[in-house]
Amino acid sequence: MKRYIYLLVLFCCIPVFAQQKPVQTLINTTKNKIGAEFKLTLKTNVDTVSKVVFPSPKNMGALEVIKTYPTDTILKNGRYELIQKYGLTQFDSGSYTIPSSKIRINNQLYYSDSIQVEVANVAVDTLKQKMYDIKDIATAESQKANGWKYLLAIALLAAIGCLVYWLVKKQQKKKIEHEVYKTPIEKATNLLNTLEQKALWQKGEIKNYYSELTDIARNYIEEAIEIPAMESTTAELIQGLREASQKKKMALTPEIIENLERVLKQADLVKFAKSKPLDFEITEDKNKIQRVIVTLDKALPAVVENQEDNLLNEVQRQKQIALQLQKKRKKRWAIAVASVLFLGLTTLFYFIATLGFTNVKDTLLRHPSKELLEGQWIQSTYGDPGIHIETPKVLKRIDLTKSLPKNGMALVKEMHSFAYGNISDSFYIMVSTYQYKQDSVSVDLKKSMELSIQALESQGAQNMLVKQETYDTPEGISGLKGYGTFSRINTITNSSDKLYYEILLFKQEGGLQQILLFHEEGDAYANQIADRILNSVELKKTNQ
Repeated sequence: MKRYIYLLVLFCCIPVFAQQKPVQTLINTTKNKIGAEFKLTLKTNVDTVSKVVFPSPKNMGALEVIKTYPTDTILKNGRYELIQKYGLTQFDSGSYTIPSSKIRINNQLYYSDSIQVEVANVAVDTLKQKMYDIKDIATAESQKANGWKYLLAIALLAAIGCLVYWLVKKQQKKKIEHEVYKTPIEKATNLLNTLEQKALWQKGEIKNYYSELTDIARNYIEEAIEIPAMESTTAELIQGLREASQKKKMALTPEIIENLERVLKQADLVKFAKSKPLDFEITEDKNKIQRVIVTLDKALPAVVENQEDNLLNEVQRQKQIALQLQKKRKKRWAIAVASVLFLGLTTLFYFIATLGFTNVKDTLLRHPSKELLEGQWIQSTYGDPGIHIETPKVLKRIDLTKSLPKNGMALVKEMHSFAYGNISDSFYIMVSTYQYKQDSVSVDLKKSMELSIQALESQGAQNMLVKQETYDTPEGISGLKGYGTFSRINTITNSSDKLYYEILLFKQEGGLQQILLFHEEGDAYANQIADRILNSVELKKTNQ
């Protein structure tokens, strides 16, 4: 019975030892200086339908997580290898433990390995190292698109144009209203009705109410009786009205003139002494003004006119009004358009003076390279061994197996290629990594550069100018850089385009890493994009 139990335990243990560990834990170094970055890597190998959730901590033990890199996905033999990297640091020297992390695979928890790391002090010799003052805060160059500023400027100009049009229309509407009234009494009656509709004194605006009420009466007296009522004081107006009534032989009772004088004095008290009449007094004053205007109009001597002449004059007057309306409408549009054009040109000249003509032109015309430069850039790691790079757009996986020679593919164990754009576009970037089947395969960078040039020529590149030089990354990895120009036939315009290209090649871990990009020659924005891309390249340094 004991022998059966031992065999059963042995068979149960065999599958456990045969299984591959679900989570691999790697770190670039276990010793680092204060503030330097430890790169912790967690790898899982799962099938294509599995769901993997990596942790997103702010700290791992005593170490601070300064960066969580995007998850990289690599397809191998029908399975996914998911790679998650973390940037860790510590600003105190000593020995620390990176604790195990929880990784959830298909709702089941797995744990990474804990790792012991050491953080060493940085020795500073003040006798050999020159000391410098702390620099002022530098303003970072904004990479955000400025398109919203121009949209805001356009919307503001449109709003200003509408406001100018509305103000001009309102002002001219007032003038037209004054012109379409046939007689002063008709005008005064309509203005009194409009004043009541405003309900000013009901809203507490008593001063404005009395000001408009007396202005209506003064305007009527000035137009109908022809005395300077608007510029006269109350006493002068009453005296002038008495003299005009005698001259024109107007039958006015003393009560009418006294009522007008009483209301005008009440208005003076409201406007200058801040008097506040009662509600019934305000109503009585309005009625008095209305009776005064009607009485004055009836007392005016009648003017006998020919009926036919009146009809003819009315027709001519209506034609003149229609013509004036048409002219004023055109004038409103002209003023509004001129205002918008003036403000638009002023704004345009301001931006040109501030940003430069080329920058403004390229922004308004939506220059493709400028939009790429000012868009949201992406940092990611591509291939194996990985190339960490910053690009204006995400690079998508492409298949180059059909475009490479068969004898070369026979030596390749794994190949990963990612690109943005098309080989026929004016801007193109490609990142590729190759792992050879035998580690003993010697990678000749110059020969690889020749093959890369030949591949470009096979895609339509002509008259290639090739220059080469060594290229060292900030990590100290040495590679080969090829650059120059080539021409290509534009299939749309059937003309020849000239492009500038750069190729970076590195050999590591028995494999090859390649970065290729090209763009139109003379494109200043594309030059900035290329410099930023190449300056962001990070390669893992290996001991070969």
